[in-house]
Amino acid sequence: MSDDIKVSGFKSSELIAGLQAGFAKTSDSERQSLIKKTNGIFELQVSKDGQVATWTIDAKKTGTVYKGKATPKADVTIILADDVLVDLASGKLNGQKAFMTGKLKTRGNIMLATKLDNVLKTAKAKL
Repeated sequence: MSDDIKVSGFKSSELIAGLQAGFAKTSDSERQSLIKKTNGIFELQVSKDGQVATWTIDAKKTGTVYKGKATPKADVTIILADDVLVDLASGKLNGQKAFMTGKLKTRGNIMLATKLDNVLKTAKAKL
């Protein structure tokens, strides 16, 4: 399943596939806890060399990660470069700093965007 989530040429593809695997390994109770804490759908629009890959993290209804636009509509859309997403996930870059310096843009519920870090950490802990 993780191969169909990858987009060739994007470093963040491995990260997203890992996130998907991490979500798959969480127990139902852990997933429900994450959904209760987060209650949001994140759409990631990641750009690299003029291309844009879109992934969705559903931490509101299903606790899943998939390639493509959010259905239902995302609560927050996060627009960033491939390298920026990799740096955020690895902890090299702080989300607030990325936002303040224009490396990360949002549409929708900006306060929900601050919860993405917790979602990434939860899934990474499962790997």
